[in-house]
Amino acid sequence: MINVLCFGDSNTNGSNPAGGRHPRDVRWPGRLQRLLGDDWYIIEEGLGGRTTVFDNPVEPHRNGLEALPGALITHRPLDYVIISLGTNDMKAMFHADARVIAAGLDMLVHEVKITDNRGAPTPRIVVVSPIHIKPGIASSPFIGFDEHAVELSHQLAGEYRRVAERQDCLFLDAARIAEPSDLDKLHMDGENHAKFADAMAQLLRDDWTARH
Repeated sequence: MINVLCFGDSNTNGSNPAGGRHPRDVRWPGRLQRLLGDDWYIIEEGLGGRTTVFDNPVEPHRNGLEALPGALITHRPLDYVIISLGTNDMKAMFHADARVIAAGLDMLVHEVKITDNRGAPTPRIVVVSPIHIKPGIASSPFIGFDEHAVELSHQLAGEYRRVAERQDCLFLDAARIAEPSDLDKLHMDGENHAKFADAMAQLLRDDWTARH
């Protein structure tokens, strides 16, 4: 069994821009499971509002660096860890530019590498640069975003790619594949979850085949 941890935020959790939560078979981890088949085990660990390393006083328990070690230990041994975070770091209260957000990502990658994998090799890490945020986010229901987040979301991929290359991680720029809905400027609809899952499945299959 090839074990894959999907560690992310609301777009991993499956927040539906029309309200509520997408069903499991619509969310990208659920679709990824179907695409890869029974030899793979896809573990969904998405939480709305989760950041890389920041504590949010109005949304507690969202610090990814605090949550990641427990998830790694709970689900080990792991073959892959997909880290899909950064969108919530763009909230104005954190005053974080793209390099700071990428530094937070780098800390998560380091955490995966230092956590014992129950004697198995260190998991292969997939760094995901988030989808872009659409204009109008400041008037959305999501507290904390201003319009600067739109520009910032376009700056992240280059910094994330540099982290991935330096840390020998796989890299996927989600913004080249998918986009948020016009309804809430932030979350993917079912069609975009499918596009993301298709690209991730191809990336994982290719990497596994190349290394085995």
